[in-house]
Amino acid sequence: MRRFSQRSSLVTLSEINITPLLDLAFVLLIIFVITTPLLEQSINLKLPQGGKPDTKLEKRDIRTVEISPQGVYLLDRQRLSLDQIETELIRDFHANPNLVIYIRADEMGRNKDLYAVIDRCQRNGITRYSLRTEPPVKH
Repeated sequence: MRRFSQRSSLVTLSEINITPLLDLAFVLLIIFVITTPLLEQSINLKLPQGGKPDTKLEKRDIRTVEISPQGVYLLDRQRLSLDQIETELIRDFHANPNLVIYIRADEMGRNKDLYAVIDRCQRNGITRYSLRTEPPVKH
């Protein structure tokens, strides 16, 4: 009997315990679900109240310019100078005449930064732009 017990202690386990792997998979899934919405917006902006619901547009027809309260410009979540944004928008507008520019500017930001984007659009014939707002609060 003694030999049998010694032999069984040397036998290797041929099965993999998948419980820790499932735990890891669920933890990674939870982390992914939590962090994905945080990646959606690159600048924390407080948009002004007001506006009407949007008409449905195709995603390829929209470019988004964001302006932080400090005057930092982003084009589709990429930090660029105003001149670089103008160049990109002109190129995209010539490739797609249905282009609509969404302009997201913080309500406490400097107006001159917002006016600069609108002016660059108008000077280059881009007349379809939308100033983004938060939906009005219903009382």
